[in-house]
Amino acid sequence: MSDDTLLERRQRLLGAGAPLFYDRPLHLVRGEGSKVWDSHGRVYLDAYNNVPHVGHCHPHVVDALTDQAGRLNLSTRYLDERILDYGEALTATFADALSRVSLTCSGTEASELALRIARACTGNDGVIVTDFCYHGNSAVVAGLCTAFEMPEGVDPRVRTIRVPEADDDADEAAAEVEAAIASMAEAGMRPAAIFFDTIFATEGIPEVPTGYVERVVALTREAGGLYIADEVQPGLGRTGAGMWGHQLYDAVPDLVTLGKPLGNGHPLAGVVARPDLIDGFASRAMYFNTFGGNPVSCAVGHAVLEVIEEEGLMENARRVGERLHEGLAALGNKHAMIGAPRGRGFFTGVPFLSSEDGETPAPALAKAAVNGMRERGVLISRTGRHDHVLKIRPPMPFSAEDADQLLAALDETLDSLA
Repeated sequence: MSDDTLLERRQRLLGAGAPLFYDRPLHLVRGEGSKVWDSHGRVYLDAYNNVPHVGHCHPHVVDALTDQAGRLNLSTRYLDERILDYGEALTATFADALSRVSLTCSGTEASELALRIARACTGNDGVIVTDFCYHGNSAVVAGLCTAFEMPEGVDPRVRTIRVPEADDDADEAAAEVEAAIASMAEAGMRPAAIFFDTIFATEGIPEVPTGYVERVVALTREAGGLYIADEVQPGLGRTGAGMWGHQLYDAVPDLVTLGKPLGNGHPLAGVVARPDLIDGFASRAMYFNTFGGNPVSCAVGHAVLEVIEEEGLMENARRVGERLHEGLAALGNKHAMIGAPRGRGFFTGVPFLSSEDGETPAPALAKAAVNGMRERGVLISRTGRHDHVLKIRPPMPFSAEDADQLLAALDETLDSLA
């Protein structure tokens, strides 16, 4: 079947609004490690997808999935060692205070559950988020997502803040949190939580000033709220500096939301939290998820953790990520249209900027680069308030050779755009 026919069928069934990557949609049929193949047999380097976290179709994960699927899979209301083995292995990667886990099927479910817990346990309703964020797509969670226009609109209990990108802006940005808390008080509310992605991916991966995160978390806690860390994108060793993105800061969350990479493509997500919060919520509400934490999901999740440890993938993210970062900085010295790279490890951003002043975001150039890289066999995407930051977020086995291939393709792409 031709790609045009497949696209027509898709639009007829799913609607023309169902999003796709690239100007010329890509039809992928197979994956292995950091590589994927399209329906015409062309191989691509995947430098974007964090869902296959430990690599496409990793044999250890596939074996765990198929073995458990061939034994038993059912709802979660039975005793089963697998959820306990997995939950203990997962929570062992967190600070001691974060020792309870509640598993779900998606990051959206995790976000909604974390919000419910925060509101139930604090007795407060307000939520502080950044002014360009995304945490999921349910009606409740959509009400606090500010990066995309949603039919629900922003929930009136939500207050937004900017993420500072320079040390001399930290005080003013922190003052916005104080203002948000004061605004809630005027409306008869207090904050239940401050909620942000710990690498600020949707915001464009800014380099936040040292101490800023700790400061705004402290302000929220003083006002009676909790700190919810969204680890759906930066988690599981991706930064190379720790297992979780919040470990970049000196502030331990009260609740952590997990998703995408936990199951290497299998639907697995959850909330890790302090025991008093999980237990306090359970005393007020009977939370049950039919499929969240089923035996197959837990077997898969445990296999992912084993691969990360056994193959040294967090260290790989640090080492190869540094090589990639250095190469991107060198390209920035050669090509005026890109700025200094951002991020850590295998979560890197490259801003495209106007050639006229070297500061104005250039989303059209970023879009052209994403499509140009695709034509050169490398898959990436873009992010940020102006959609002008290349988003490089490969599977964790991404090698030094892969990084060099990406850099060469980007160099050629930038030459062509110039």
